[in-house]
Amino acid sequence: MTALATIRTSLEQCYDAIESLAGRMDASQWRAQSLCPDWDMRGVITHLGMMERVMTGWLPESAEDLPPLDRIGPYHDEMAALDEATFAARIGKIFADRRVDLAGLTEADLARQSWTPVGPRSYGGFLEIRIFDFWVHERDISTLLGWPSDDTGPRTEIALGQVEGSIGYIVGKKIGLPDGTSIVFHLTGPATRDLAVLVDGRASAVDHIERPDVELTTDTATFIQLAAGRIDPQRQIDAGLVTWTGNAQLGDRAARNLRFTI
Repeated sequence: MTALATIRTSLEQCYDAIESLAGRMDASQWRAQSLCPDWDMRGVITHLGMMERVMTGWLPESAEDLPPLDRIGPYHDEMAALDEATFAARIGKIFADRRVDLAGLTEADLARQSWTPVGPRSYGGFLEIRIFDFWVHERDISTLLGWPSDDTGPRTEIALGQVEGSIGYIVGKKIGLPDGTSIVFHLTGPATRDLAVLVDGRASAVDHIERPDVELTTDTATFIQLAAGRIDPQRQIDAGLVTWTGNAQLGDRAARNLRFTI
């Protein structure tokens, strides 16, 4: 499990990044389509604030203890009525309340069993999911607007960990690598690592593969955004941001089918 100090700092940086985006956007940008097909820029930030509002003041007693989801309806009604400046200020207040929550957390709190949107995990695991959500949605805004984002540090490591934890599913179910074959993903940074997967009845992550059938190389941010289904694989291939060696057909299939999120 990620250490408390790292989770706390990473979430605070997530809040800072969204507040910064909200402070920079003009009226037309607020209503522009984001990389998330369901929402414009305001919709993305509404979504992020919603779950933080739901989690404010809540600690799970068990995996069956739901957070106060009855806050969602009133939250959406409140936010829909606000102009952009007041909306941004309200998001800032929600994040400020969550910073107070984070300041009071203990390592024992992170180990609590918790409900999460993807099934039972620890509360620390739930917070890691939140960091992944923030990481992706921040870039739903910044990538489309051409604004830089900070892809270094623990936030990216935690976001990548969510993809890495599903790498067997991605290779076996989404890419559909045939039985008896293998692949290594070379991530060039900022979070540098090799992810090796062998299909032997089922696709599973392994420590090392000496001679994989295909090797795919890309940077960390491109890899995560492709896994989140946010960017067009063909554009990344054409730009030389995704390359592969070995079995050309499997490499092409892998580059185009990394998406695993809903």
